[in-house]
Amino acid sequence: MSPMVGVSLLALVLSGGSWAFVPTGDGPSTHVRMTESAVLQKVVEVCRAIAESEGRDFILTGYSAEEIVQACLGPTATGEVSAAKFKSALNEINEQHPLVDRDFADSPEHHFDSEEFVRGRGLITDGVASIKANVRKENFVAARETLGKVLHTLQDFYSHSNWVDLGYTQPYINLLRPDLPLENLADFKTPTCKDCTNGGFCPNSILPDILNKKKLTSGYMGIYTPAKPRGKCSHGGAADLSSLEIPRGGISKDELRADNVALHNAAVTLATTASLQLLDDIRGAAGDKDFLRLMGIARSSVLAFVIDTTRSMSDEIAEAKRIVNEIIDSKKGTQDEPSLYILVPFNDPGKAGFSVFSSAKRP
Repeated sequence: MSPMVGVSLLALVLSGGSWAFVPTGDGPSTHVRMTESAVLQKVVEVCRAIAESEGRDFILTGYSAEEIVQACLGPTATGEVSAAKFKSALNEINEQHPLVDRDFADSPEHHFDSEEFVRGRGLITDGVASIKANVRKENFVAARETLGKVLHTLQDFYSHSNWVDLGYTQPYINLLRPDLPLENLADFKTPTCKDCTNGGFCPNSILPDILNKKKLTSGYMGIYTPAKPRGKCSHGGAADLSSLEIPRGGISKDELRADNVALHNAAVTLATTASLQLLDDIRGAAGDKDFLRLMGIARSSVLAFVIDTTRSMSDEIAEAKRIVNEIIDSKKGTQDEPSLYILVPFNDPGKAGFSVFSSAKRP
């Protein structure tokens, strides 16, 4: 079984439900499936890199969540190995997809509708900055929630715009780079589509001049009103009132239809690849260890030291300190590093207490 096939199968297993490019549907072209595919590929890549850096083999015996987590943490790792946190992290990310569609249904920038490319890109880049900041602060739940929202918007770009219609076979990296301009956008007054006389979707609805000049556009979505600028493409579909206004029809590739098989499949591929690029950007800022913690792959064990601090135990205390420091040094930077160390000194029961310290501090 190839890695890609295995990852795809695992995505099916982990997904308790699925949401398409649009709020409902099933199959491989859903936000949940694309997100899981990208996350799983990146997790395996990061875990393999960590194994190589530690001089050990990355032994992946299968593609279940448990097998991936075990391979990530290594065969000699101690402590509990469970995929529960990994699955929970994925759920926290994927729960945002239907929420974006529910809470921001009439927000063009959240879906790259109505040619809102600048604001849509702003949501992505601001969101990525927030994710990185929250990872640094170890606010992983907040980071995952933002990641789900950002991935939704990024993936919608490839379905709702004409990027794949223009023949591009790689993601638009400028969407992740606020320092790069968004180029060749169709302006507000430029017609972009011809009329679909059947009133529904039709092939080749984007005007030849737009395609020849590589002008970037997206469909207008009219949930409450059919109004749209003259000559502009619509998103299309029963929920889009603007699709009934000339030019009728739509350019959305949310669902697989007879008229858009190649374009739909291309949109799914590029949305998944773009999601991988975004995850790699976060990995580069967070580092491999914290990236895996973001994805719920890390032991959250706590190591406690209980030491008798009676004055007569001074020799033993010195030896205990040496051993404790040795343990901390041996685990520092590895997957087995505890998330917290607790020091419990005891002597007089009335004065007993405990201290919490990180691996950077010494008892």
